Amino acid sequence: MLPASLGPLDFSLEPDLHPLYPTSTYISQLLSPDSGLAPSQKSELVSHSLSRACIFGDLSLLQYLLSDHQAQSYVDLSTCEEDGLSLISLAILGFGSESERDVEREECIRLLIAQGADPTSADKAGWTALHHAAVLCPPTLVSHLMTHGCSPFAETRRRLTPLDIVTAHTVLPGRDAIALLLEEAMRSQGWMGGRMEEKRRALDEKLKRKSRQKSVRENVSKVLGLQNQWWDSYEEDDSSLSDDSDGDDDGHDEALYTPPLDFTSMLAWSPQELSHIFDSVIRTSHTSVRNSQPAITLYLMARFACLTCDQTWLEDLILGATDAIEEKFFNRSEDITCLIFCLYNATIWLHLMQCDNSINEGCEMLGSFELLEQVINSVFVFIIRFAERRIDQLLDAALLDSSPLSSEFDSVQFESEWSFLRPFSAKKKNTANTPNPKQLKNNTPASPPFLPSRPPSPSPLLHSLAPVTAKGPSSLRQTLSRAKAPSAPAYAVFPDISQGLQDLTSFLTALHTLLTLSDVNPVLITQFWSQVMYWTSCEIFNRVLTRKKYLCRSKAVQIGMNLIVLEEWAEDMGLPRGIVSHLTPVRDLLNWLQCLSSITDFSNLVATIQTMKSINPLQMRRAVRDYKYEVNEGRMTDECIQYLTQLQKDWERHRVKMGVDALRKEMDERERERELEDGMASEANAPSIDASLEASAAQNSIDMLFDRSRSQSEWESAKPLQVLGELLDSRHMLPLFLPSDPRMLSATPAKQAVTGFGDQENARPFTNARSSSRTSTVDGGAMKWRCRSRSVRNVKFETLRWVDRFRTKPQTLPLRVLGEEYEENPSTPLSDDVGDLRINTDVPFAVSHGTPLTKRPSARSRGRLSLIGEPVVATSL
Repeated sequence: MLPASLGPLDFSLEPDLHPLYPTSTYISQLLSPDSGLAPSQKSELVSHSLSRACIFGDLSLLQYLLSDHQAQSYVDLSTCEEDGLSLISLAILGFGSESERDVEREECIRLLIAQGADPTSADKAGWTALHHAAVLCPPTLVSHLMTHGCSPFAETRRRLTPLDIVTAHTVLPGRDAIALLLEEAMRSQGWMGGRMEEKRRALDEKLKRKSRQKSVRENVSKVLGLQNQWWDSYEEDDSSLSDDSDGDDDGHDEALYTPPLDFTSMLAWSPQELSHIFDSVIRTSHTSVRNSQPAITLYLMARFACLTCDQTWLEDLILGATDAIEEKFFNRSEDITCLIFCLYNATIWLHLMQCDNSINEGCEMLGSFELLEQVINSVFVFIIRFAERRIDQLLDAALLDSSPLSSEFDSVQFESEWSFLRPFSAKKKNTANTPNPKQLKNNTPASPPFLPSRPPSPSPLLHSLAPVTAKGPSSLRQTLSRAKAPSAPAYAVFPDISQGLQDLTSFLTALHTLLTLSDVNPVLITQFWSQVMYWTSCEIFNRVLTRKKYLCRSKAVQIGMNLIVLEEWAEDMGLPRGIVSHLTPVRDLLNWLQCLSSITDFSNLVATIQTMKSINPLQMRRAVRDYKYEVNEGRMTDECIQYLTQLQKDWERHRVKMGVDALRKEMDERERERELEDGMASEANAPSIDASLEASAAQNSIDMLFDRSRSQSEWESAKPLQVLGELLDSRHMLPLFLPSDPRMLSATPAKQAVTGFGDQENARPFTNARSSSRTSTVDGGAMKWRCRSRSVRNVKFETLRWVDRFRTKPQTLPLRVLGEEYEENPSTPLSDDVGDLRINTDVPFAVSHGTPLTKRPSARSRGRLSLIGEPVVATSL
């Protein structure tokens, strides 16, 4: 029984003030006066129903709550959730969950704003309704919020604006229109770009630059047939687009070039391990771009040999390493990546040793620097030969047989040509110029087997058996004026550039880009293209002069047009104008062919000859003798021909005199060399004054390229020997000069992107990158380069693994070398006291009984016994 003091119990259910899905009927029942709910309970019910209506986007329920007279007194539009979310933010967070209700949800937000809800209210994280809307809502609602008080400059607690959230690192997928809308709204209020905007743009630019660099590398590999492993060690250089001086890292710190004399800057080794080290570091090492670890390894070993051992150790190291390098690129002469790898490491090794004041004197006395310069020159010549062999395959189709204005050269007829044979000759020409698909590889003809000599110039007796159809212009003067228009580039004047010319420029661009990305020294790149352009000029000159089909004015016009494309390519690559000066003989020959038939006055002939200083009377007379006249073309008068004949005879006499003088000079030089070998050279046997002045001027010209206050247009290429005969000597090698300051050996060329390179659709891979490079060359800008003295000295962990990977167990036995006696260092005697024990890093000095240091590499001869125990056999160049 219940106690009498307790009243009757009420078991009726309490009303649910937090329904999961509230309805207007349920709410109206609880808000009625007879529901028995207290005002606080009714306020709690209305507040919860408002939140649920915003979360579900229930427009009918929201309209009921805002319009019903019973609920209006309990509606509070400023109510927030526990985390500070307002009613508008709750409605916005539901976008995307039910796409069919997004329109109704947007109407809910508009209704809340119309009824007085504050859209600028922020949650505990500082996010306003506009922050959420920028991520979730359509542009119409974002614009509505900004027009009703939401500021696009509102920041969260982490100082992020709505635009920063949408475009944090990259634009959120599908929010490009929102980003544009916010950006325009902010710019209309004076915004110039925020912190996140700058970061986003920098990241976007970096990603685009990486994509372009990757595309360039792929195109270079495609044109030159490179393996993908070559780019394994390639690292993106973000400073490549900066100013010249901004990327220098040398700091002019002497301690950088001459490290302290301790074992932290050395690499210990023994003579018995040299052959294994050379196999690991040089012969079998993986060739990759910008990999200077072999050079650093050899430099650290040289420091150990020079500072702790004797000259025999250093001599064994230098000779063995240079022989291994020569063996590597001799055996892989067709691999351009191997050649560039050897050139880069040999240059860096020479830079490291010459800049180190603690060892450069000993290396100079041993002749090590001369030996390294010989290696650099040898591999430099191999790279030139590689380029010459590839250009030789493309030269005829690109520059000699290509007709830029084919439609204007169809009506030309020659006196010795029958008209009914023209269709057959044209068909034969087309067949001859069609490349064999089996011989093409990577869009370029395959290189022939390596030959130790250059591709020979054509013989003077070599002529074309079948006449080639010449295509003449309707007006020769009009064609010349159009071809020489300075305001338009070559691709605008000649819209139909032949496939052969495209292949040639693609190969040249790919090779130049490879040299630049491989950080080959810029003066080596400049002298490389100077030599290649000289060889190309000689070959074009000799082929035009010895093949009668080219000795006509129409062909001279066509070849001149093609040369314009080659000259503009050099300007587009940012090369000095002195490189294209090698084409001057070809230009003079082409001008002579175009005007010789129109010379009828003796005074005009004399004036014309005086303007052509790059060709001699023999070459002029040969062109006149074998000239191919067109129908109704004028001829040179007999008086002019007799004058040319007399000039030819005078030149023959001058040629004989010059030959005798050259023979005497050669005999004197041989005598000096003989006396020098016998050790009897004196001051009288020094080089001639003229030769010394020429070498000094060439060296100053090379050093001038590193002067940022001077223009690279002032650089002049080395002058070849004077031509006394008819043909130019394409085998002549221009002298190679290294910078006199050894610190400049670590300089790298500034990277410049070639827009559209390798894009076959553009058909002109080099003409789109004309703005910056051409301006710097034509307007007299300085050579773009950067110093990388610090970065090339970074020793990687793989360096020690290269040296140690051949070892099977540590060496514990003392080293006994034939012909050497080791003495204990008297300054570190053995002690019997245990407390006196300490680690001693002093290396005992070797008492050498070898030859003293000399100015010449004494161990370069064959059969010299080294500490390894085997004779070092030098590889002949």
